[in-house]
This record gives sequence, C-alpha cells and structure tokens, in this order.
Amino acid sequence: MIEVQGLTKSYGKNRGVSDISFSIAEGEIVGFLGPNGAGKSTTMNILTGYLPIGAGSVKVAGVDVVSDPHGAKKHMGYLPEQPPLYLGMTVREYLDFVCGLKGVKSADRKKHVAGIVDMVGLSEVFSRVTGHLSKGYRQRVGLAQALIGDPDVLVLDEPTVGLDPRQIVEIRNVIKDMGKSRTIILSTHILPEVSAVCERVLVISNGVIVADGKPENLATALSSERELIVRVSGPKNNVLQILKGQDGVKSARHIGDMEAGSSDFLLESVPNVDIRKPMFNALAKAGYPILMMRPQNATLEEVFLKLTEEGDKVQ
Repeated sequence: MIEVQGLTKSYGKNRGVSDISFSIAEGEIVGFLGPNGAGKSTTMNILTGYLPIGAGSVKVAGVDVVSDPHGAKKHMGYLPEQPPLYLGMTVREYLDFVCGLKGVKSADRKKHVAGIVDMVGLSEVFSRVTGHLSKGYRQRVGLAQALIGDPDVLVLDEPTVGLDPRQIVEIRNVIKDMGKSRTIILSTHILPEVSAVCERVLVISNGVIVADGKPENLATALSSERELIVRVSGPKNNVLQILKGQDGVKSARHIGDMEAGSSDFLLESVPNVDIRKPMFNALAKAGYPILMMRPQNATLEEVFLKLTEEGDKVQ
C-alpha cells in the first residue's frame, strides 16, 4: 500500500533523510519512531505531499506522489500533530466543509459523515462548536476529518499527545478500529502506544532506517543473549553459591523473592556459552528445583535508545 524506495531529502547542506526504503502492506498498523531531528517528519511530509522529493520514489496505493500527487492524496487521510480545525465551526459544519474539499458528493455526505461520527464517537458533540470541545474531542474531530473520503491509508502524527490517560485509551481503541480496514502509519514519541496499537515498528535515526520489525521481535533481538532470570526453590545463599560456581557464569545476583520458598536470580554468562544445562544439572543434584527460567528482554524504551544511539554512530 505504501512503497518508499531510495528516498533522499536535503535542506541545503543538511540531510533530512538518506536513501531510505520501506514498504507497508495493506491493513498494517505501523509505528514510525525516531528522536527529534531524525527525519521522521520529513518522511511523513513527503508521504502526504507537503514536501517535494529530493531523490527516490514514493507510491501510495500504486500511485506515484510526484507524477500524480492529487491521485495519491485521494487514497490518504492525514492527522497532523495539531488537528487542522476551524474553531468557530460546529463539528457538523467543519466535517461538511472537509467533504467539500475532498470532493464528496453532496448527496452522499450525510450518510458518509454519520458513519464516521459514529466510528470516532462524536455523536454527543456533533452540533457543538469545535472551539468549545475538550482536547480529546478535538483529536476525535481530527481523526474524523482524516477519514473523510474513505481513504485507504491514514497517516497519524502524535494522535494522543497531550491527552489524559482515559482519552489516550479511547483514541487508541478508535485507531485499532480504523485499522481493521485501512493501512495506518502512526508517528509517536509515546512508546507504550506502539506496543498497544502497532503490529510493526520502523525506527529512523539520523535520516536512516535503523530497525524494522515487530515490537516484541526487536526487543528479543536486542536483549542480551547472555542474561537469564531464573527462579529457584531453595535457600537463597546456597543457590547463589551454586550459580556462581558454574563454568561460564560471569555474574549472578539475587533480584527478589516472588514466590514463597523461592528466589529470583539474574545471571550473565560469558560470550558463546550456554549455561542452562549445567546449571540445571547442578541445581537438580543439590535438590533445588528451577521453577522458572527466561531471557532478560529489553523494554521497548531500551530498544529505542539503543537503536537511535547506534544510528548516531553510523553518521
């Protein structure tokens, strides 16, 4: 649904994005992450036709944004960080106005708008002036305008910024609902948002794509393969001595007691050594059963920081 190939954009001597390529399939909800100045906004502005391309190509629903910008925009709805509202209009008036801009026929507008209003939860404020709405409702109006014309692709820039926790959950649910029949690219600095909403993550740093994959897979890939958390039933000090005495164990420390009669330990092994089997055999011989064992996975925040730090080093 979205195809980006060799996209490059410079601002004088400064490089916004450098030869980036990615594709987003129909029906995917993709998080687009990056620190300030990484090239995220440049990429999104090119996707939505607000900036010209320096080099490379961008297609939306098979339509080239350079050779046929109007055709590409017909497939796309866009919610910028600040919803583009006319605060003196009612919600009804504003959405009718957007229908006119997007070429929705007058005869079809009432039914079209009614379906969108129901989807994003605006029925209670449909006749109210947008300038009198809460920030959460203004975001909903922004989502509604992005849906006018029934686009195949939605580009959402920080859709929950500034909202309270209840409003964030509500908007997340709206986005999930919209994603059932559309492709969505979601730019956000709120990393839990990505885990809650997105099926896939693109990370950009210093103008280059530094990661592309499912959130949980990125976390697993960047976790230290040498770190394990184990829960063992037995005297804490005795178990710790056994763990420290195993060949290949670089360090072992007690990190808490989550179950009665057992303790949790964090183990780090030396590179390229699998400590699981000898550890199991040693603990079993001492009569201390292992109740749980799992790798120490990185959080999404740690993944983001590591990837963007590595992106900085590439430049």
